[in-house]
Amino acid sequence: MVSLGIVVCSIVIVTSCGALDLSFPPEFKFGSASASYQVEGAWNVSDKAISVWDKLVHDNPDAISDRSNGDVACDSYHLWQRDIEMAEELGLHFYRFSISWPRVLPSGYANYISKDGREYYDNLINGLLEKGIEPLVTIYHWDLPQNLQELGGWLNPMITDLFADYAKVLFSLYGDRVKTWLTLNEPMAMCDGTFNTGTMAPPLVVEDVGAYICNKNILIAHAKAWRIYDEEFKPLYNGEVSIANNFFWYEPLTPDDEDIAEAARQNMGGRYSHAIYTKEGGWPPVIEKMVAEASEKKGYNKSNLPEFTQDEIELIRGTFDFYAVNHYTTRLIRHAEPGEELDLNDVPDLNGKVLVNPDWPTTTSSWFSVYPEGLRRQLVWLKEQYGDIKFLITENGYSSGIGLEDTARINYYRDNLEQILLAIKEDGVNVVGYTAWTLMDNFEWSDGYQSRFGLYEVDFDSPTRTRTPRASAAYYKNIIKAHKLVEPNENF
Repeated sequence: MVSLGIVVCSIVIVTSCGALDLSFPPEFKFGSASASYQVEGAWNVSDKAISVWDKLVHDNPDAISDRSNGDVACDSYHLWQRDIEMAEELGLHFYRFSISWPRVLPSGYANYISKDGREYYDNLINGLLEKGIEPLVTIYHWDLPQNLQELGGWLNPMITDLFADYAKVLFSLYGDRVKTWLTLNEPMAMCDGTFNTGTMAPPLVVEDVGAYICNKNILIAHAKAWRIYDEEFKPLYNGEVSIANNFFWYEPLTPDDEDIAEAARQNMGGRYSHAIYTKEGGWPPVIEKMVAEASEKKGYNKSNLPEFTQDEIELIRGTFDFYAVNHYTTRLIRHAEPGEELDLNDVPDLNGKVLVNPDWPTTTSSWFSVYPEGLRRQLVWLKEQYGDIKFLITENGYSSGIGLEDTARINYYRDNLEQILLAIKEDGVNVVGYTAWTLMDNFEWSDGYQSRFGLYEVDFDSPTRTRTPRASAAYYKNIIKAHKLVEPNENF
């Protein structure tokens, strides 16, 4: 067991302007996060319906590296009080969790609300508030009701109204107590990660067009939900709503590759942001141009990027109260050589070849190399693109193996928080909070339980899913308590 005692030591970071003030702004908030399918378990308890992830792991266990599933996971459905206790032990200002669509609306539609599903989230929200911890709720973190997938899921335009109906139910049930909402988590993973690779649920590859159709539907679904809150619930509760985008920061391999690096940034971030956060709305112009050219080369008679109507542009534009950033890692990119074969780890429609710097440390996740400077550069880029708005880091964390002494994770948190401080104090980026991913080890999608992101280690062989704080939990608690960046210290 690692103690959560407080030890505060000093760090001095020298910048071009002198020593950096390591304190965070007075209103800056610290939190941690989880997601429903990854922690709740209870996959068939009460009247909960089947999700796309339930179906994937049961129909094709080989899709998961260790053939595991989320049937029990951390058993947070039954152990929610322990979840709150851990959040309190850390001194979190907020706890980000997601709500399971098929648990609250088993039919997928708003015609029937599960009593047990509603009460589970009521208990979690009320329990957090009793401890002075704010609930930050993600409406959708990938567990789509399977019956809606059978209608086409995120490729069917009707999903936008179904999602808006679902969001309205949640605003009605919990809006009096939840003041910060995220509509959808990581649409890039939902669309590109699903329909380009088939590695996510549903395991459905729809080459060339699927990701772009999904992309447009997600933007419209988000906008409809945001406008419902803004018009019907914001006057009552004065909360805030956004969408959580994930980013790889793209660094050019050489100075001559800056244009392809910028195109890659627009492809990962701009495709899910430009329509919302810019004055003109719609798709990023560079993406419109490059996808049209790629579509023509593939023999299509029009671009695979679906057009927005003027009404759709108006619907989506301005549907934000802050910008939510998920960030873990960075890539290098260069122009592809003539005739060079590109795979889905590259950016084929942009003709970009993606690389990883071999000098960057690696983690237990195959996609994850460590380059903290990318976070600061990402934040500065977002400010340059979308203006001086509020930014909330909604995910940032490190994957490791089993073990309580997780020095690499501590270093990752320290280095990334340093970059956030530099972005705030040197670059003037208005970052208002930080969310450590994740509160506890959980079902990490296709990696199963082999990649551990938790501040708390979970014993998945224990019937009670024992959770034990890692050294990183003590370090994070130190930072929250001091409200400044402190030196990692092994003697907690």
